[in-house]
Amino acid sequence: MKIVRIETFLVAPRWLFCRVETDDGLVGWGEPVVEGRAEVVRAAVDVLAEYLVGQDPLRIQDHWQVLSKGGFYRGGPILSSAVSGLDHALWDIAGQAYGAPVHALLGGPVRDSVRVYAWVGGDEPSRLAEEIAAQIDAGFTAVKMNGAGRTDPLTTPAGTAAAVERIATAREVLGAERDVAVDFHGRFSPAGARRVLSEIAALHPLFVEEPLLPEHGHQLAALAASTPIPLATGERLYGRAEFLPALTAGIAVAQPDLSHAGGITEVTRIASLADTFGVQLAPHCPLGPISLAASLQVAFCTPNFLIQEQSLGIHYNKDADLLSYVVDTEPFRFVDGHAHRTDRPGLGVTVDEAAVRAADRAGHRWRNPVWRHDDGSFAEW
Repeated sequence: MKIVRIETFLVAPRWLFCRVETDDGLVGWGEPVVEGRAEVVRAAVDVLAEYLVGQDPLRIQDHWQVLSKGGFYRGGPILSSAVSGLDHALWDIAGQAYGAPVHALLGGPVRDSVRVYAWVGGDEPSRLAEEIAAQIDAGFTAVKMNGAGRTDPLTTPAGTAAAVERIATAREVLGAERDVAVDFHGRFSPAGARRVLSEIAALHPLFVEEPLLPEHGHQLAALAASTPIPLATGERLYGRAEFLPALTAGIAVAQPDLSHAGGITEVTRIASLADTFGVQLAPHCPLGPISLAASLQVAFCTPNFLIQEQSLGIHYNKDADLLSYVVDTEPFRFVDGHAHRTDRPGLGVTVDEAAVRAADRAGHRWRNPVWRHDDGSFAEW
């Protein structure tokens, strides 16, 4: 069996899909994208396709080595995301070739269902009580929200109070039996993060995500030591080597993104590394159905898995949503806040190719917002 064709598709709201076809008719799908830089990742996939076309798709581990390390310059979000989507597609093909779901090829399931959470509040968190109540009605047992919108370098008393009030509102609606995860999104300075963490500890968040920017990772150990709140990070880390300092710093939750951190192949290795530190896996996934399908396959067979992000109804999804490009929505039917395991081969999702091709004709030019402080200087989004 040989790979004969690799195509990419820019599809709304902000995603990039890839399609890998073999000479015996098997087709695998992947989601290689950096949000806001989809066109650049598309070019990287085209370059990597020069190597893959003509190769045996089942040599996944070998292809990962060549795609990731075959160039003298390695790493970074663009290359790693291109490799990730191609890796999804190769595992999808392998599952179809062997007649088994990817989680079976990775050693078999350790759980029958995967707990998932829903997003509330948007980039500038508001209307939390109503949105959280709606997610509870939909059966979810956990939500995630931004801790703040645009944030001052040193958090003001008013800014700190507003963050505390938001999380207190979430805790009041959720009660003690449900969870709230709080995303700092790298918007706080190390001092600001320390200040807010101390104020919200009593509200018992499931975890606080990206309390610091990746470039401030050298301060992560001190921050972790200063708070009882489990800290999470990883959506902007792209491989085992980048996760190791965060793990040694004392994070509690590792959040690699299956579309950024080397795909299924590398994330399974990140999960094993995290397990040696007693750290749980909660894959980042505010993206589309293929990325989520890949994440779920890893979750089903990962002992130290905690909870899965998913994008149904997320504030970024304009013009299309999680289910817009799949033929059968059953793999993404969440019951009591859980996705349930199936034995469908490969990634377990059937992509609506006609819908994808139609969406690609329109394409998209999604860019993340650029925020500024009141004095006109750049602010972290």
